[in-house]
Amino acid sequence: MTASDIKEQLKNVKYPGFSRDIVSFGLVRSTSFEGGKAHVSLGLTTSDPKVPTFLKKEIEACLLALPDVRSVEVEIAVQVAKAASQSPTAAGADGEKSIRYAVAIASGKGGVGKSTFSVNLAVALAQILTAAGRPGRVGLMDCDIYGPSVPLMIGLSGRPLVEGEGADAQIIPMERHGVKVMSMGFLVDDNTPVVWRGPMIMKTIQQFVQNVRWGELDVLLVDLPPGTGDAQLSLVQTLPLDGAVLVTTPQVAATNIARKGGLMFQKVNVPLLGVAENMSYFQDPSGAKHYLFGQGGGAEVAEKLGTIMLGEVPLLPEIRLGGDRGEPIVASDPEGVAATTFRSIAESVLHRLKSKTA
Repeated sequence: MTASDIKEQLKNVKYPGFSRDIVSFGLVRSTSFEGGKAHVSLGLTTSDPKVPTFLKKEIEACLLALPDVRSVEVEIAVQVAKAASQSPTAAGADGEKSIRYAVAIASGKGGVGKSTFSVNLAVALAQILTAAGRPGRVGLMDCDIYGPSVPLMIGLSGRPLVEGEGADAQIIPMERHGVKVMSMGFLVDDNTPVVWRGPMIMKTIQQFVQNVRWGELDVLLVDLPPGTGDAQLSLVQTLPLDGAVLVTTPQVAATNIARKGGLMFQKVNVPLLGVAENMSYFQDPSGAKHYLFGQGGGAEVAEKLGTIMLGEVPLLPEIRLGGDRGEPIVASDPEGVAATTFRSIAESVLHRLKSKTA
């Protein structure tokens, strides 16, 4: 039995709420084995006191199953995640949280139009809050490190301003249509692929939360990449989420993965605000609806997860064109059927946030 054998066995220990193991997440600092005793050292960043206890028990049970292991010693170094209310970028002068609600937009599966949905939902929220006398109170954080598309879809380019130096430096988010935006797309050029391991992704997500001067926000939307990996883990460790919205298309291939994404959020105690069905139907000039990808998939996912159906976004060429041109449909055609649908979903999200935190 060697230290490598111990580390290999630890690949069977999953981080709570995720399908990834603690080794692939880079949480195992060292392992050793001597005289029948296995020693494991972990490094965690979390604000949930239950996570270290859970992992310790799982590691002990996993390693004691090995015939040569008679005892297990688990050493866990915990760094408390900076919550939004503790970060200088998210705390007002009176000490109150300046980001009132943080909401993840997730899909589990790629290709369902989640970033398009996120951009239009953000603009819809900005329109609602501006009408209520609260302009500039919406933020959009693009956490798709490998394929950031939010800058293109909302019509922003260039580099954000940075104030200060070193650890105290603050990034000033760019803004359009009343939405403050931060994305990896602002930091790399179009011809530079991001080839990073998990720890670098996690560090970037943490910086987006803690080193961006978001100011006073009513809602911060977080556009997550597909899957249940490094970005999702880093987010739930760093930013206390007030809810999550699942985006899916109607067909089974998408709804099955969306349901798994919803189960992940439930396991890490993030409330599900609802399910939104994107590319739900095509409406022809006569007004007839054609359900090209099936019907009822989103509602079925919502029912299985014990949450609500937020709305059905139609499949319209104008939505796609708006994303390609940097003019979200909610801004370019505010009275159209798509904009009306997005505002209805935005109003439902606000209502659900207020009722869950009341």
